[in-house]
Amino acid sequence: MTHSMRAGVYSPHLDGDRDWRDTATRYALLPLRIFLGVTFIYAGIDKLTDSVFMKDAGSGSIGDMMRAVRDSSAIPALVDMSLESPVAFGYAIALGELAVGIGALIGLFTRVAALGGALISLSLWLTVSWAAEPYYYGNDLPYMFCWVPLVLAGAPLWSLDALIRNRRSRGRY
Repeated sequence: MTHSMRAGVYSPHLDGDRDWRDTATRYALLPLRIFLGVTFIYAGIDKLTDSVFMKDAGSGSIGDMMRAVRDSSAIPALVDMSLESPVAFGYAIALGELAVGIGALIGLFTRVAALGGALISLSLWLTVSWAAEPYYYGNDLPYMFCWVPLVLAGAPLWSLDALIRNRRSRGRY
């Protein structure tokens, strides 16, 4: 006598009969995508609208922040590059966060957006958050790892990527 065991991630039910675990599995990344999308949109807008942040020097400016972390960062050369034009670097980070957040939230080019989010988080961890002790006090490292599931899986539900994929598959017979 043989016994079957459910080991797959996707529903084995071809007739559409799914239990709550199958539904939860399908929607598991949606809360993460919404959280990261909203958070990165907020972070980008916050930087763009902060008149103090987007300056070369002064309390709370991107320039002063980068100078403060230069000697404690893992990659001082990266900080030196940003210090060549701190305002341009600030705009690049802010616009990158905004693009990544929008891409993740609406699910457009989700894997690319998630890779961008992971790279932004990685660069901020290696520069700004590197000196946090213990390491888990720095928030950029967990953000980087939160992006990884979206890099791998994309946005299979409630996304423009899924809408585009479904329209393409309907056109082919």
